[in-house]
Amino acid sequence: MVNGRGSSNHRLPSASSFQSRICFMMLSMFATMASLYVAGRLWQDATNRVHLIEELDRRTGQGHSAISVDDTLKIINCREQQKKLVALQTELEKARTEGFVSNYFSENSGTHRKKKLLAVVGIFTRFGRKTNRDAIRKAWMPAGAASKKLEEEKGIIIRFVIGRSANRGDISDKDIDNENRQTSDFIILNDHLEAPKESSKKAKLFFAHAVENWNAEFYVKVNDDIYINIDALGAALASHLDKSRVYIGCMKSGEVFSQPSQKWYEPEWWKFGDGKSYFLHASGEIFAISHPLAHFILINRSILRTYAHDDVSAGSWFIGLDVKHVDEGRFCCSSWSSGSVCAAS
Repeated sequence: MVNGRGSSNHRLPSASSFQSRICFMMLSMFATMASLYVAGRLWQDATNRVHLIEELDRRTGQGHSAISVDDTLKIINCREQQKKLVALQTELEKARTEGFVSNYFSENSGTHRKKKLLAVVGIFTRFGRKTNRDAIRKAWMPAGAASKKLEEEKGIIIRFVIGRSANRGDISDKDIDNENRQTSDFIILNDHLEAPKESSKKAKLFFAHAVENWNAEFYVKVNDDIYINIDALGAALASHLDKSRVYIGCMKSGEVFSQPSQKWYEPEWWKFGDGKSYFLHASGEIFAISHPLAHFILINRSILRTYAHDDVSAGSWFIGLDVKHVDEGRFCCSSWSSGSVCAAS
């Protein structure tokens, strides 16, 4: 008798067998895809390696390179570091020229920085003092070709220094502009209000302006009632060229006046202690500072405190610095003698 359900040799595959075949096919598919992915990455890495080697060959000009990719990467990284080092060296040299480091270069970029000067002299003047300026021009301040010769042969530039009127553009400003068109011997501080009580700010702006526009060993402030022996000034300054940060003048220390009725009244007298005496500072008639100190003023001009008098203010700026104070007798203008730099009019 034949079994109605048929022979076992013709039985259909079970469900578990079918699922196993599906799993096998899926694994095969994933394996194939993984193989293709790995092959692609290897191909990409090989392409990158070839590119790196070709880049190294191009940079070194050595043709075929036998070094490893790791060495190639190290060389490229070293070259990037070398570029950074060159940039830092450039910044260091710039710092030297600006007075932050000694032995700064004599050549700088800028309109007036082609040649290292000995000194830039600023004669502080005011409105209504043209008579004083004309007397100085006749006595010791050269003009025209003689001024150019002084700059080229002795490295000294001289300019009158003045600010602007409180009523900008009024007759006082126009008179100075007209005078300057004729003489070309002014530094006009357009951002400074010209007033007797603003002399300290004027000194700060002058030094900042001068060091920004001329590369000199020294910057000198002079009043417009002082007569200068240019040769003696040059010799006195040259004798201090071996000092990097130097403050030169007729040094003094006097009483701090605390009463408003007194001529030299100091509104902030209480800052100078119970003794009410000023610290050592150069007389305001004439004093000189070296390039690093002028550049210090340029950088810090917005935070440097000013007092009632420009000579006291200048002295205060250098108290906390490593500065050589030079009490130069030739800068004392009370009397004229052989070798003196100055004399009061």
